[in-house]
Amino acid sequence: MNANLLALGAIALWASLAALGVALSHVPPFLLTGLSLIVGSLIALPLSRFDVRQWRVPASTLALGVYGLFGFHFLLFIALRHAPPVQANLVNYLWPLGIVVMAPLFLPGVGLGARHIVAALLGFAGAALAILGGAGDAGDTGWAWGYIPALASAFIWASYSLMTKRVRAFPTAAIGSFALVSGVLSLVCHAMLEPTVSLSTQDMLLIAVLGLGPLGGAFFLWDAALKRGDARQIGVLSFLTPLLSTLTLLLARGEMPSPSIGLAALMIVGAAVIATRAD
Repeated sequence: MNANLLALGAIALWASLAALGVALSHVPPFLLTGLSLIVGSLIALPLSRFDVRQWRVPASTLALGVYGLFGFHFLLFIALRHAPPVQANLVNYLWPLGIVVMAPLFLPGVGLGARHIVAALLGFAGAALAILGGAGDAGDTGWAWGYIPALASAFIWASYSLMTKRVRAFPTAAIGSFALVSGVLSLVCHAMLEPTVSLSTQDMLLIAVLGLGPLGGAFFLWDAALKRGDARQIGVLSFLTPLLSTLTLLLARGEMPSPSIGLAALMIVGAAVIATRAD
């Protein structure tokens, strides 16, 4: 399958994260992430035809996977607790820009042309407009130390995405081991940092959807896309994530998108066209 289509599949699943997160906002975040990642890891079973040997990777590769999946979410949750959520989310969405501009640093033989730079900046501007335009009152715009972990979280996901192309090749089913270990670490953080809660049947069903979708299936599609495609193009396409996430959240609330969301869509689609036509 075409790499860009696989990336768009991951992006479409990530677009549901905000709406599902709102429905499960009463669940402590590390508990939510831990359970969802463990559910998501089970996708590797049919993907590997129940051959768990495909889950096995060198310790360094497993460490990279945990660095990406666990490190990204751990720092993002810290950021959301210690900075205004809208602005922290915007800083976190520097990761697609990071994939584009850092590609030459991590991938031998990959250059960065003017088209990629223009596309990345246009895409980020569109992502910022989608977030701020869909948020109503953006709240406090002053400094908060939580922006630092938000930026670190963005760097982790961008660098993880690029470094998976540098390590020894591994089957996409091995993402199951990344998710499983990251999920267990998240549950350890829950036990140490969060209160104990009771989950309803509806909560468990939504957590299963979260695990099979944006916190599970998306990671497998993302890995397959990166293995097949141009990281620079995929990075620019990723700016669709905040746009689609905002649209999904608005639709879930029964609200109509604002003109700024429409402009953001044009900017991001334009950026994607520029990037995918770049040499």
